[in-house]
Amino acid sequence: MTCRAKQRHDGIIGLDNTQIATGSGRHSASMDRFSTDNLTAERLNESHLADLVALHLDPEASRYIGGVRSAEATEKYLVANMAHWDQHGFGLWTLRTKDGAFAGRAGIRHILVDDVDEIEIAYAFTRNLWGRGFASEIATALTQIGLSQLELPSLIGIVYVANGASRRVLEKSNYLLERSTNRHGEDVVIYRIRR
Repeated sequence: MTCRAKQRHDGIIGLDNTQIATGSGRHSASMDRFSTDNLTAERLNESHLADLVALHLDPEASRYIGGVRSAEATEKYLVANMAHWDQHGFGLWTLRTKDGAFAGRAGIRHILVDDVDEIEIAYAFTRNLWGRGFASEIATALTQIGLSQLELPSLIGIVYVANGASRRVLEKSNYLLERSTNRHGEDVVIYRIRR
């Protein structure tokens, strides 16, 4: 079978044979990679460890994603997120700019929020790429994948109250502020979008 990429009106370059079997953990090869206008995404794997360690050791880049993680903690994070892919058929991708430079990580994953299983979009970028619209671009792509391809009923975004930039990204992506809560001792807000 031949997979041909096609540009859609939303700026996401997908594969024209995308078939997702939700709930079964099965997915087509097209879920392993996707592209937007400025980014390429590849399913998280062991070869990404060094880039993730560098991202997670940067105190500014990690400020709103749970804080600095050691190399050992990042390795456990990687293993857990690869297992998420195996269990659910979706998860985190590493991101690269079109010139191949590591840009960050982003994805769609299950997360327990106030004892409720939710599915969130999450993203983190290297500092040198902040303020260039990449977060909005990837939030739009993740939302489209989650709602249209995976046919999930809703997605959430969890944002530290003080992270105004990420709140604006979700608002521009049509997420609605749902509520405030506390996660790991930090005040956060929950945004949601429904299919």
